[in-house]
Amino acid sequence: MTGERMIFSLVTFAAVALATPFAARLLGRHIFPVVAIVPTAVFAWLLTLVPAVAGGAVLTERIEWIRALDIALSFRLDALSLLLALVVTGIGALVLLYCTWYFRDDEPSLGRFAALLLGFAGVMLGLVTADDVFVLFTFWEATSVLSYLLIAHDAGKREARGAALQALTVTTFGGLAMLVGLVILVVAGGTTSVAELVANPVTGVAGEVAIALVLVGAISKSALVPFHFWLPAAMAAPTPVSAYLHAAAMVKAGVYLVALLAPGYADLAVWSPIVVGLGAFTMLVGGWRALRQTDLKLLLAYGTVSQLGFLVLVVGLGTRDAALAGTALLLAHALFKAALFLTVGIVDHASGTRDLRLLSGLGRRMPWLAAFATIAAASMAGVPPLLGFVAKEAVFTAELHAGAAGDPWAWVGLAAAVIGSMLTVAYSVRFVWGAFGTKPEVAPVELHREPALMSLAPGVLAAASLVTAVAAPVIEPLLATYAAALPGSDAYHLGLWHGLEPALAVSALVFGVGILLVWARAGVARLQAAVPDLVESARGYVHVVSAVDRGAARVTSVIQSGGLPGYLAVIVTVFVLGLGGAALADSVWPDDVRLADDPAQPLIGLVMVTAAIAAVAMRQRIAAVLLVGATGYGMVLVFGMAGAPDLALTQALVETITIVIVVLVFRRLPRRVTTRRAVVRAPVRIALGVLAGTVMAVIGVVALGARTEPTIAEGLPALATEAHAKNIVNALLVDLRAWDTLGEISVLVAVATGVASLIFVSGRQGGAPRLDDVEHRDRLRPLPEQADSMRAPRRRLADVEHETDAAAEAASTRQTWLLAGRTLSPRNRSILVEVLVRLLFHPAIVVSVFLLFVGHNAPGGGFAGGLVAGLALVARYLAGGRYELGEAAPVDAGALLGTGLLIAAGTAASSLVFGLAVFESSWFETEVPVLGTISIGTSTLFDIGVYLVVVGLVLDILRTLGAEIDRQMDEAGPDAVAEDPAEVRA
Repeated sequence: MTGERMIFSLVTFAAVALATPFAARLLGRHIFPVVAIVPTAVFAWLLTLVPAVAGGAVLTERIEWIRALDIALSFRLDALSLLLALVVTGIGALVLLYCTWYFRDDEPSLGRFAALLLGFAGVMLGLVTADDVFVLFTFWEATSVLSYLLIAHDAGKREARGAALQALTVTTFGGLAMLVGLVILVVAGGTTSVAELVANPVTGVAGEVAIALVLVGAISKSALVPFHFWLPAAMAAPTPVSAYLHAAAMVKAGVYLVALLAPGYADLAVWSPIVVGLGAFTMLVGGWRALRQTDLKLLLAYGTVSQLGFLVLVVGLGTRDAALAGTALLLAHALFKAALFLTVGIVDHASGTRDLRLLSGLGRRMPWLAAFATIAAASMAGVPPLLGFVAKEAVFTAELHAGAAGDPWAWVGLAAAVIGSMLTVAYSVRFVWGAFGTKPEVAPVELHREPALMSLAPGVLAAASLVTAVAAPVIEPLLATYAAALPGSDAYHLGLWHGLEPALAVSALVFGVGILLVWARAGVARLQAAVPDLVESARGYVHVVSAVDRGAARVTSVIQSGGLPGYLAVIVTVFVLGLGGAALADSVWPDDVRLADDPAQPLIGLVMVTAAIAAVAMRQRIAAVLLVGATGYGMVLVFGMAGAPDLALTQALVETITIVIVVLVFRRLPRRVTTRRAVVRAPVRIALGVLAGTVMAVIGVVALGARTEPTIAEGLPALATEAHAKNIVNALLVDLRAWDTLGEISVLVAVATGVASLIFVSGRQGGAPRLDDVEHRDRLRPLPEQADSMRAPRRRLADVEHETDAAAEAASTRQTWLLAGRTLSPRNRSILVEVLVRLLFHPAIVVSVFLLFVGHNAPGGGFAGGLVAGLALVARYLAGGRYELGEAAPVDAGALLGTGLLIAAGTAASSLVFGLAVFESSWFETEVPVLGTISIGTSTLFDIGVYLVVVGLVLDILRTLGAEIDRQMDEAGPDAVAEDPAEVRA
């Protein structure tokens, strides 16, 4: 049975989440009911599938993704995944609706929060429906990232930032262990399908190791001991986040994974000690600590830890009755715990505190909310006639039957369930009494009136706990369909009454001891104060993180204590010893070594070597940069003579851009290279340089003789033909290895962002300054601008004077070939340069576009074309200054970078639209009069994205290292520029 709407639902979540921040600018907090429509609609659709899935149908959808690794966008809706999907979408819709009244319109980053919460719901939906292990892992890690962002919503709170980082660190560590386990399962099982790996489980050592590693990921995500500490700390998040992520959704991911794998792997030796053992211990630790909390939210957090342990030990027991009980308990927990967290949010908003010692009389003043909270807490305690009672009765029965059948771990689980449930009864009563009870010794707090509709979500969830208990026979078919995959009789059914049976006696014992703990709460409190905490994982986490920080600082201080020269010396030494030793120890020397293929090559090499040596000895920074550039241009000649025009063109453009960038940076440094004390002595530097060059030469020679198989170059022409290309180099970049190129341009975007973060203080929004930004534009006078990167030498202090009025008037009336020419100081203007730039700029842009579109069949492409356009902008900036750059490119560089990256990445999705694999090319060809055959494909679109990224990168660097430094230098005045020591002394 095919579920055509699953991927459509996930795409809808993503699309609406992307649009939400923009819509929130208009709607404010009313964006929440709008975006809640998405999970509500998906929930309604999922409800229509319940009869079919409960009858045994499985809905699947699959789109090939990476065929070589057998990875596909594969999704599957069976009974278990449908149950979790209903929880994710149903409670997600209610939480989003609740946010409408929880937040105010002046809440910072409201649109981002709404987008992240909706996106999280979509990611969780993808996680519980994914059938490919690597797709499942992708969603798994995405929940950790989104959880981090949601917990740290209030970035101004240090507590929130620390809790978010802690949650991300712990769950990511578990996720990495899980990834290793999944890879072992895939390799040993021969498939990436989760359903097939469960139906045909991997056994032996591989299975044991793999499942142990996967379970590490599950228990870290579901906050079991020893990873439990991150969940209470995450209560620094807004209450809707706690209600959704940490009660109903994300923490259920680990429980879901255990339940998913139980039918195939519950018999493994490592299973029960991890699942049942840690689950039992976690239930006791969480319940014990919940009983002594005074913060209502922390009380629920530790209660959640306890209940998660309870859930894991039940669904992991490995019997049909336990699976049925575990899924019922999972649903009950999602309902009552989400309702209780939302209740705490209302109490906190109304009273301004969550401390139960300061609350009194809220039950009389907020009767409806008190009623909803009491119902939810009663379900948590297992009081009839609520779903929590139905589920716990089923748990006790399943564990009694399994224990009687000879499973020792069932007795462990039963003992933990009984003791933990006693603690649950006690802290449930503590919660209701603490939040809503009347305490004569506590003065009533002043309440702020909250909208009545704010209680809608907890009311619906509390009512659902009651309705689902009464309607247990209605929901049982769905749960029983999953449970049927595990061994055991199908005689047991969910219900409120099974007669006088052992489970009922166990429940009576639980209620009796639980009430006794409440009655003797003072003695229990003294006992808890006297008993030290045996499990302090949070303290261990702090010690580990601190040790890593200290170790990193110590290593950094040792390696980098000598400054940049010493740091480079360490790098070169490692390079020489590591690669040099490897090359000499295990190398294959070529049979035939030719020193040159052309008589001009030795001459070019001599020039490059001479320029490199001269650059080292040169004391003038600008001259040294130009000499280094000479070595790069020498490579241009070598590539050109070797028949590689694409490489030669790209090398020439990159070298030119690099020289300009370095010169721009050097404007803030002394003109001469001065060294007070050589950290690394000259003989050592010379030796390291010679050794590094020798090792690089040896590696080059060894590489020539290392080939043992025929070169893949012989097959490249055929592959380029399949890609509709005559230029093999460009076909490699934008078609055959588009994933690599996408990664490379992503690095370019990161580089631009990093450079901007070093220069800009408050942000880099907008483009370069324009002439409209200059006051009194009609009466422009020369600005003390140093616009060109190759700044004229500083005059001595005695010679620095303001321009005379006559010179200023001459400059202002001189013919202006560039738009911002009059903003330059007369001594920095060159009419020849202005004319050349004016004549060459537009042809250069045309050439760049030409190179972009011919690159698939001739030398060029998006990278080369973008560099040519970038050089044209460089020329405008050098000739006319920062205002000229703003007039030449009145766009936001960040927008160019983002648009280019989006277009390049979007070609992957466009391939899926045509039913192809990711980045598989598709083409459109047509005959156009005069022009002939026009052929446009997805690789052309990809190249356009590369072009925009490169242009955006150059523009951003000109804005940061050029225009922004110009502005800072103008504000700082002439004395801010570093002087040569010799000139200062003169």
